[in-house]
Amino acid sequence: MTVVLHGPPDEEGSSLLLRLWTEDDVPELIDAYRDPVMRQWTRFHVTDEQDARRWVELQRKGWNDGDRLSFAVVESRGESDRPRLVANVVLKGRVTGGNSAEVGYWTTRTARGRGIAGRALEPLTTWAFETFAPQGLECLKLLHQVDNYASCRVAQKCGYVLEEIVPARPPFLHDGHVHVRLAPQE
Repeated sequence: MTVVLHGPPDEEGSSLLLRLWTEDDVPELIDAYRDPVMRQWTRFHVTDEQDARRWVELQRKGWNDGDRLSFAVVESRGESDRPRLVANVVLKGRVTGGNSAEVGYWTTRTARGRGIAGRALEPLTTWAFETFAPQGLECLKLLHQVDNYASCRVAQKCGYVLEEIVPARPPFLHDGHVHVRLAPQE
């Protein structure tokens, strides 16, 4: 299966490509998970090559099963620049014919504070609604812990409206925000 999405370029001309995860991403995935901030917000931790290969395989399985559609987000700053892994975005919990699904994301240390999360979340959101609204998808939910202020800003900038605060439950130590974005009306 091949699914490729493009995010809008930024002011400096850097472009984003959202594509399926591959074995070639293993070294950059390991490096991304060395960041303690990322480990703070994610449940599955990658510490070595075996973990990274298992993580990539879980993403592949998610596509095969149709319940976890995850994209590696790579950034290119120009024709001579080798694309670098900067993020992950995912559509999960979609049930065929169901009316809602969840989106999630993480960014690498070097990508934070540069608008990468929002630039990657927006094409994922558009693609999800274009692809699955005809099958009944009406809304996307974005969940984060209340103390993850950066994720809250990303959700708001991408048009995900705060719907409710949910109580903490393991493995999460803090209450959470649920943001929602409805499918565009035609």
